[in-house]
Amino acid sequence: MSVTRRLIAVVLLVPAVAAMALWAFAWPAARTAPRDLPLGVAGPAAATAQLEQRLARHEGAFEIHRYADEAAARDAIEDRTVYGAVVVTADGPELLTASAASPVVAQLLQRAVTQQATVDGARVRTEDVVPAPSADPRGAALTASVLPLALAGIMAGAAVTLLGLRGVRAALALAGAAVLVGLVAAALAHSWLGVLTGDWWAEASVFALSTLAVSAAVAGCAALLGPAGIGAGALVMMFLGNPFSGAGSAPQMLPEPAGAIGQWLPPGAGTTLLRSAAFFDGAAATGPALTLSCWAALGLGAVLLGTRLRSRAARTDATSAGERAPALVG
Repeated sequence: MSVTRRLIAVVLLVPAVAAMALWAFAWPAARTAPRDLPLGVAGPAAATAQLEQRLARHEGAFEIHRYADEAAARDAIEDRTVYGAVVVTADGPELLTASAASPVVAQLLQRAVTQQATVDGARVRTEDVVPAPSADPRGAALTASVLPLALAGIMAGAAVTLLGLRGVRAALALAGAAVLVGLVAAALAHSWLGVLTGDWWAEASVFALSTLAVSAAVAGCAALLGPAGIGAGALVMMFLGNPFSGAGSAPQMLPEPAGAIGQWLPPGAGTTLLRSAAFFDGAAATGPALTLSCWAALGLGAVLLGTRLRSRAARTDATSAGERAPALVG
């Protein structure tokens, strides 16, 4: 490629990447709003009917789950079935939230229910059933952990590829790096900063699995596609996985289909799984854990497959070269 063509490629490529990054990060942020956000309503049917009608006026904002009483609504919040619940009582409405699930959603529910109660002349009592830790009441530290973990995974996958590790050695290197990242991350977030309050080993396992899912995906792409696979894997994790993760709010707060896509990628699944492990005793952890495990397994499988394909290609080339070698005469 001539110098002129390289110059043109750089001039065009940089703005294209910048535009993609701005779209990926700015679009979800600019369109943040509730979309089928799971919300519970508890109390006698006659008393909750009017409340449900008023919530339905927010077209497409809430997905209403009905519960017989306050106890059932609390269980649903702790099981991560809903983000909050409005309980209709004789003394007026009571709002149950879970800021540990999402401080942004908890504030949104409080604002929406309070505004509605003000119109009716009622007073709303609010209780945070699963509060965010006092060291991180806004969830900023958890949100900030998504990018470093994604970067750690990308770096591990790239390093294994560039250092020429193949097959089982590459898989062991990826797994070992992920375990160390998990231990260090849990030590920082739980033991030092105090922003996570669950089981220490469960949190470390989530960090490790999230890192392995990213690193294995990057290394697997590189094993099958060559060095270009590093860039492809990194772009997916950085420009889709990170901004579509919903870590700063909730997947249901992102424009469609960003929220759904984010939960199928390691950063989003890892964030959801970390919240479950750190604040909800592992509730609703099966789905994101399976997602991360699939990424890790497929990535490691691609690493092993790529190594096998390279070995087969090398043997074929060697055989072909031997057949073409001239025979000695005499």
